[in-house]
Amino acid sequence: MDKAFWDQKYSVDEYVYTTEVNRFVKEHLSDLPPGKMIDLAGGEGRNTIFFAERGWQVENVDLSSVGLEKCQKLAAERKVSDLVFTTNASALDFDSKLAPVDLGLCAYLQIPQNDLAVALGLLVADIKQGGVFFGVWHALENLKDGFGGPQNPEVLPSEESMAEILAELPLSVQFITNRDGQVQTKEGLKPSITLTVMAIKL
Repeated sequence: MDKAFWDQKYSVDEYVYTTEVNRFVKEHLSDLPPGKMIDLAGGEGRNTIFFAERGWQVENVDLSSVGLEKCQKLAAERKVSDLVFTTNASALDFDSKLAPVDLGLCAYLQIPQNDLAVALGLLVADIKQGGVFFGVWHALENLKDGFGGPQNPEVLPSEESMAEILAELPLSVQFITNRDGQVQTKEGLKPSITLTVMAIKL
């Protein structure tokens, strides 16, 4: 994880990953009753704002101060600033302002498996018993069968590697599955394989 890289990536006028909620996040979590949540590595805040607009108190934890500033700007534009909190910290070492929370979300934190295990351990520790953990990643299979995301196999989880990580955490796993998705490019939509995970904190 490189703060300078992400600060530079986000230092553009437009929202790099749009302001639209991730389709899998919307599909699986839209019907949850509002509560408190952590959006780990939430970047510019597209998922953060989606939940805040539905009455959630949301903490966006991200390494990039530039990304968090854009999240706060979007929150102000959508008139949900009172529900959005930001914590500028690494996913490997953060102290939540809102914990314990009802939902822990981790979308596209593409880091080596050992680091990811640390990050998810911290996130799950901040979720209440009975709360929900949900994750989305570019899948390892994207290297040969899809488009988008890092081209480094070390930061692309598979169903098997994710199962290994989650087996060490106090979770009841609901599903770990690859889904067919799409990535928006300048040339249009291209197929992408997305690893989705949902679990309940024990």
